[in-house]
Amino acid sequence: QVQLVESGGGLVQAGDSLRLSCAASGRTFSGFVMGWFRQAPGKEREFVARINRSGVLTYYTDSVKGRFTISRDNAKNTVSLQMNSLKPEDTAVYYCAAGPVIATAPGSYNYWGQGTQVTVSS
Repeated sequence: QVQLVESGGGLVQAGDSLRLSCAASGRTFSGFVMGWFRQAPGKEREFVARINRSGVLTYYTDSVKGRFTISRDNAKNTVSLQMNSLKPEDTAVYYCAAGPVIATAPGSYNYWGQGTQVTVSS
């Protein structure tokens, strides 16, 4: 088991940047695939990005490619999401998640943080 806590969300202007962080505790952090998901009001939770155990392999949903970067620091038990060129459609609650295998479906991840709100104004 692992506990995840997100931070770094806030209200920003379109075109601005934010860096979200996720701090992990409990079971061995390096043993998990990590992912970022987001959920807008009235919408289902959707995949944003994932990173493998070593931090070498990353994958992004099409809408954020070239703008978002996921990274992890296994020594510090953290995973981050650097978000650049933010758009109003990026507005959502962003969740950090941990799972046993590489996947994009929310149901494939076992552990979730509480979420952090990101609001992008035009």
